Amino acid sequence: MKIAMKDGQPVIDAVDLGPLLGLEPAAMQDGMRRGEITSRYETGEDEDAGRFRLTFFYGGTRLRLTCAEDGTVISRSKATVVPR
Repeated sequence: MKIAMKDGQPVIDAVDLGPLLGLEPAAMQDGMRRGEITSRYETGEDEDAGRFRLTFFYGGTRLRLTCAEDGTVISRSKATVVPR
């Protein structure tokens, strides 16, 4: 899987992300619009410079994608979290 960059922001296709969150791709946009799916984008510093991380939250699930500078996903983790 590879994450594209557009205007300095990461872009991931719903076809790739939906199944990772247990959703049909068609439900992704609606879930984001309603605020049920949120995300965080972080860039690496020091020894992690050139990498970036995307974290998605949906219900009690946290999905974290760590990416190389070219957008290639180099690690993926999924965990159950307690909503705040």
